[in-house]
Amino acid sequence: MKSTLSVTFLGTGTSQGIPIIGSRHPVCLSSNPKDKRLRVSVLLQWEDFNYVIDCGPDFRQQMLREEVRHLNGVLLTHEHNDHIIGLDDIRPFYFRQGDISFYAEKRVFEALKQRFSYVFEIENKYPGAPTLQEIEIDENSIFSISGKKVIPVRAMHANLPVLGFRIDDFAYMTDVKTIPTSEMEKLKGLEVLVINALREKPHPSHLNLEEALALVEALAPKKAYFTHI
Repeated sequence: MKSTLSVTFLGTGTSQGIPIIGSRHPVCLSSNPKDKRLRVSVLLQWEDFNYVIDCGPDFRQQMLREEVRHLNGVLLTHEHNDHIIGLDDIRPFYFRQGDISFYAEKRVFEALKQRFSYVFEIENKYPGAPTLQEIEIDENSIFSISGKKVIPVRAMHANLPVLGFRIDDFAYMTDVKTIPTSEMEKLKGLEVLVINALREKPHPSHLNLEEALALVEALAPKKAYFTHI
């Protein structure tokens, strides 16, 4: 019997978060709690397993809010800071559990090693630094996390390749501008699709609202949620 996947939105905001520092835009001045959005991430849970997709600058706050006490792994969509810069805050999990599994493309791990060199050092490593278990994703290969099959889905963030992930009948796609036709097939028959919809006006590297709605219509999931708003 397949265990039920639970998904919690940890953040649904833009790379700067909402409200944006110093902005006088009505949304940023709004008192509506729905207009307070942390950087994008989701928590995936089934049985006793906890995984997150992306660990941006709000990762610590998100883990505290959801009272996450253990973490089985982190899946990374790409290497932009709003998706990876919270990596150091895996330390409490590392101190309790040991090495934390990270799933990412080779290019993304190379970027992590530049920004977090102390995490990847072997000789004379700082004793307070966490250690990752690097699990490299091949965009053409299905992999498993704690018994769940994960299908990588290639998309383009302007000219930067990014990955989305399909698990069971759920798919998470963020920082998408285009999805190759061949990859669209991986997103058919979904119960739930999460897709970015940055704003109403066109944007060079993100779907706008009109484009996101068209994509939802083409894929026809039973339910769709917008993120990176």
